[in-house]
Parts: sequence; C-alpha cells; structure tokens
Amino acid sequence: MDRLTSLTVFGRVVECGGFSAAARRLNMSTTMVSNHVQALEERLGVRLLNRTTRKVSLTEIGQAYYQRSSQILADLEEADRVAGALQATPQGTLRLHSSMSVIRFLAPIVSEFVNLYPAVSVDLTVGERMVDMVEEGFDLDVRSLPLPDSSLIVRRLTSWRNIVCGSPGYFERHGTPRRPDDLARHNCMRHASYPFGNEWRFEDPDGEPVSVRVDGNLLTNSQETLRRLALDGRGLFIPPPFLVADDLRAGRLVRVLEEYSGVEFAINAFYPHRHHVSAKVRTFIDLLAERFAEHRRWMELKY
Repeated sequence: MDRLTSLTVFGRVVECGGFSAAARRLNMSTTMVSNHVQALEERLGVRLLNRTTRKVSLTEIGQAYYQRSSQILADLEEADRVAGALQATPQGTLRLHSSMSVIRFLAPIVSEFVNLYPAVSVDLTVGERMVDMVEEGFDLDVRSLPLPDSSLIVRRLTSWRNIVCGSPGYFERHGTPRRPDDLARHNCMRHASYPFGNEWRFEDPDGEPVSVRVDGNLLTNSQETLRRLALDGRGLFIPPPFLVADDLRAGRLVRVLEEYSGVEFAINAFYPHRHHVSAKVRTFIDLLAERFAEHRRWMELKY
C-alpha cells in the first residue's frame, strides 16, 4: 500500500478516535482504513494502536510515531503549497543569460518585468560563450545566434539578417566590394558563432543563394570587438543591423552589398523544459514575445 496514504489514514484514525469515524472522514471503507493501519504496523513490526470494541488508543510507540508522522505530513502539505504558489505567481529568482548583441533590447524588458512582479529578482549574466543551461542552472538564454544543443526548447522572438559593413576610411584605402565574390580580397573579420564558418552566405536580388569563402586577421566570439575594430578601419564584418544602427546613422560605418540579403537568423529565447514551466519563466517569455513583436522595426531597419 502507498505509505503516505497509510500515514494519512493512521492520523485520521487517531484524530477521529476510531476506524469508522476516520472512514467517514476519508470517504473510505472501514475495512480499507483497517488495512492501511495494519500495513503500517506490519512494516514497522510494532503495534501503534490499542483496539477495543468501543475505541482505539495510541500505544507509547504509536504516540511517538503519530507526532513525527503528523509533522512529516504537515511539511509535505507546506511544500505542495509553496510549489503551487511558485507555479501560479511569478516569484523567486529568474536566472537569465544573454548575448551582448541583444542586451540593449533585453534590459528594458527586465526593468519592466521586475516592476510588474516585485516578488521576482533577476540574476542576469551577459556573455558570448555557449552556456550549458541545465548544468549551470539558467532558466532562460536570449541570444541572436542558434545554440548547438538541440534538446532545448526554442521560442522565436524576431528574425534578422546580417549586413556587411566597414568604416569609410577602410573603403577609401581598400575599395568598395560590389559583389559577394569581392569579399575574398578584403580583410573579413569573423564571429566564432557564425554557423557557416568562413563561408559568408547571402541571397541575391532574385532570392538565390550566394556564398563566398572569406579570410581575415580576427576571429572572436565578441560582437563588440568586431564593431570596435571595424570602426577603427581594420576590416569588414557582418553584424546584426541592430548592433550598428547608431553607427550607420552617424556615418561611422557604411553598409555595402545592400542588394544581397544575409541569411535569416532569429533572436530566440531558449529554455530547458516544455512542461511545467514555472510562472516566472512563462511570464517573462510571454513579455519578451510581446515586446519584440511591438518593436520588430529594430530588426528591419533600412540604411
């Protein structure tokens, strides 16, 4: 028999003063109540109750066992209550990881979230490395490039395409590429997480795929480092447009090959489990999706 059920039945017998009264309280037959108590006694090898035709009473061992088992059942009920509350209402600590390229969009959403749900605290880590979400205990990872772990659940937030850009000074010294093939003669600085390695991929004006193998003197997992060196005129790179929007507007960087679209990527929210997602995670994901839908123009900027 189920041990927890037997503990519950035993407690009701003690509290009600008899098997019949406990059976009525539990909506169970008197025989079944007796069987549960007998199963406990046989498991323990002791007598818990003294039985007479009129009433039952606790033995000395039964008294000690009742006190401890009552506390165990009360603790279980409290644990159930806490788990239910955490599942129903956002609270606790939300552990987030994000790549630097999307933090400008994520930060205001975090601010809104903690204002809406004061019972939640946010532990946010920003970095370019690929984290092991389960091993490191992250609830959510928001980034602009795919993760290699296909077991994670993915919530697509918005799509985006790479653009090719460099500084005006770089193009003055090295010329402006007109076709993707021209990139083979330029210093093309690469992001380590770009999924196609040193093969930059595009779509031509007719939507046909075009690719070119590139080379350069920098390979890094830091978009900000690529941006900084491009601003200094060291080479070309293919950032998300939202990363360099201000630089393009100010003329510090110049977009080239505009008629060739980069491969479509997405900003995604990754999380480990689909079922029984906690309220804090579920609510934050919903807020992310809502805000990115409102501000999709970030990803569709034209320069």
